Amino acid sequence: MAKVKIATDWLQICSGCEMSLLDIDERIVELVKHVQFTSSPITDLKHPPKDGVEVGVLSGGVGNTHQEEVAKEMRERCKILVALGDCAVFGGINTMRNFFDKEELLRRGYVETESTDEGGAVPRSDELAKLLDREMALNEVVKVDVHVPGCPPPADAIWFALTELLAGRIPVLTGDNLTYE
Repeated sequence: MAKVKIATDWLQICSGCEMSLLDIDERIVELVKHVQFTSSPITDLKHPPKDGVEVGVLSGGVGNTHQEEVAKEMRERCKILVALGDCAVFGGINTMRNFFDKEELLRRGYVETESTDEGGAVPRSDELAKLLDREMALNEVVKVDVHVPGCPPPADAIWFALTELLAGRIPVLTGDNLTYE
């Protein structure tokens, strides 16, 4: 039997969700018997394969044009898309920026901070991603099939979601899988 192909990526995050994925500990050995990770932010393969994968996993909110493109590419190339963690599911703490004008945020971050030199300026280049007007949850940009909330989600919840998907079921998280630590 062929292994299930999984692609992962992260958007606007702290990487806590990826650490929680690694916290499934020795169960990861069992997981890789059944899945092939085709791409991830920590490998040389950054994009899901053009021929697609069964499961795409995205963590983080969508706050700039690059992240929006990544989310859309993942959606196009996967059969089931999983939003992993509060930032992907709800927008997370990054949505605090939605209370401010984006130009005000950029000015504070690049010009007015205490560590910025006198010549500080907001970087502007066509090669840089543009900050969107607001931070968004993943489902505000693309269709999401599975939501795994938590900041970060417990390793057991991630394990449950992945094993349910491997069994051909859409996971329904309840009880201890929805605890926050």
